[in-house]
Amino acid sequence: MSAAYAAGAASLALASVATIACTGAAGTNPVEPAAYVQKVAPPAVSAAPSAPPVVQAVAKAVPAPAPVPPPAPVYPDNLDGWIRQALDILHAHNIPASYDGIMRNVMRESTGNPQAINLYDSNAAAGIPSKGLLQVIDPTFAAFHIDGTAWNIYDPVANIVAACNYAANRYGSIDNVDSAY
Repeated sequence: MSAAYAAGAASLALASVATIACTGAAGTNPVEPAAYVQKVAPPAVSAAPSAPPVVQAVAKAVPAPAPVPPPAPVYPDNLDGWIRQALDILHAHNIPASYDGIMRNVMRESTGNPQAINLYDSNAAAGIPSKGLLQVIDPTFAAFHIDGTAWNIYDPVANIVAACNYAANRYGSIDNVDSAY
């Protein structure tokens, strides 16, 4: 016999012995292959250890950073800025108005001068002249003033807001006013 033949015969004999050991000899007392594998298989490797409970508790106690609110709008100190600021206040109070409606009425009433005062109309004759950008009289300004605005009738934003609140109450919106009101 050659050496290669002898080595092959020896390997075949070993395989036969291993098969008999797993299945049982001549069908007596069989051993389940899965049970055999479980007995000889190495133990499973466990997952990576978790962080200690103390570390986990500390991690849960740290609050997430609060979202940063957007910066408050900055309005220029001119007619455009006054109208835009007034519109933000009006919309926050659900009072209808548009930029164009306010601008049209401001230009007709005061040509954009927040210190305008009418000393010649019927209100002036009664002792309560119309004042400011939208020519509001003192009692109307007081009755339709919106909290959070100045109590000065000559304050451009307060004047616009009070006049638009009055116009919304009387005409539905400053947009519906096309003459002195």
